[in-house]
Amino acid sequence: MADPKGFLTHDRELPERRPVDVRIRDWKEVYEDFPAPKLTKQAARCMDCGIPFCHNGCPLGNLIPEWNDLVYRHDWQEAIERLHATNNFPEFTGRLCPAPCEAACVLGINADPVAIKRVEVEIIDRAFSEGWVTPVVPGKKTGKRVAVVGSGPAGLAAAQQLTRAGHDVVVFERADAIGGLLRYGIPEFKMEKRHIDRRLEQMRAEGTEFRTSVNVGVDITAEQLREQFDAVILSGGATQWRDLPVAGRSLRGVYQAMEYLPPANKDFENSPINARGKHVVVIGGGDTGADCIGTAIRQGAASVTQLEIMPQPPASRPGAQPWPTFPTLFKMESAHEELADGEGDRVYAVSTTEFVDDGTGQVRALRLVQVEGPQSGFKPIPGTEREIPADLVTLSMGFVGPEKGALLEGLGVEYDARGNVARDKTYMTNVDGVFVAGDMGRGQSLIVWAIAEGRAAASGVDRFLTGETALPYPILPTARPLV
Repeated sequence: MADPKGFLTHDRELPERRPVDVRIRDWKEVYEDFPAPKLTKQAARCMDCGIPFCHNGCPLGNLIPEWNDLVYRHDWQEAIERLHATNNFPEFTGRLCPAPCEAACVLGINADPVAIKRVEVEIIDRAFSEGWVTPVVPGKKTGKRVAVVGSGPAGLAAAQQLTRAGHDVVVFERADAIGGLLRYGIPEFKMEKRHIDRRLEQMRAEGTEFRTSVNVGVDITAEQLREQFDAVILSGGATQWRDLPVAGRSLRGVYQAMEYLPPANKDFENSPINARGKHVVVIGGGDTGADCIGTAIRQGAASVTQLEIMPQPPASRPGAQPWPTFPTLFKMESAHEELADGEGDRVYAVSTTEFVDDGTGQVRALRLVQVEGPQSGFKPIPGTEREIPADLVTLSMGFVGPEKGALLEGLGVEYDARGNVARDKTYMTNVDGVFVAGDMGRGQSLIVWAIAEGRAAASGVDRFLTGETALPYPILPTARPLV
């Protein structure tokens, strides 16, 4: 245990966000540096519980009390060894994961939980700056070839594990750069892309091959893929977005979030879909909606309004979501802070009924109505209809499963009851040698679940190819978050 009295003598503290009026003028990450003495105090708050429920909250099984203790003792090099033992990409999870580990922290029963994510970020950033993150080259090659389709966190985790096991791994990505949603779905102010690039340098040095701008199923057929590789991992994500089929949906100016965010991530200043001077409405109250808010504000929107059909969540853990489950709480993300500081609002318990035409086929307004709670089926409340200006609308309503196009049809994979690609306990589909990991098999989920699935699927592939494996298997494909 780092400090037996640490949780009594130190309060939870996180780094300050840069001032709103400063950070909205650039695309850099929003947080200030966090001094090492403050971080040591945060690590000291970890109680090294007899039963560390933070392990249960995290599907990766991160050894959180161990590396908290090592940071407190300033043994940073051993800390990154323990962190990398369970997590291929802590620089991603530490910045992007909503931290179910912190929700399950024992200290969080009656106090603020340990700042686990911040400690994680500081460990990996220190490791990169000190040159401790080096290629792990396999001692011998197996001669087996593995194709990984999709370069998000699940695909990258599987690829790194299998490359280190000695297989020849090729990662296919239909976009023009590697990273999946990490690259073009997550804005720069949330995670600068240099973090992806430096990890890819390590993976290339280890022997992983990356091929971009390849639409597998079209540019290379499913049959060719099976012929050229001994095993295939499908990790293309749950990219079939949820739509909003109301009147006016086809008007110009109404976009899916993943039509709006990628071009903004490619060209900060000259995105073809630009919010400058426009009244922007973001439909959807989740993280993707927050990403759209922050992007629109940086592009110079005249106003931004976020709509959510659910009621406003409580500020503290509700009784129906007891510790150590991951509760739904009211959050003030950096983008929401920027919204509150300018021309904008967050509106709850409303449903969009129509997009209004300006007479030229361009959206000019949005009609909405207040609704009752989900128990009533979001029944509209008479007399609450109103109209708000909207020159640009983004639909940030989540995803409904994998795209069932040429690749999945060509392979002949089967689906589960939710429309995701079905798999057995080894992560293999009904097609021999074809595996699936991440959101394509699980449905829309968190980055930690994607990485955990990538690692577990890699162990299944390794055993399939060689008859045995020493690779870790962190979770079953049927595992679910604490609820």
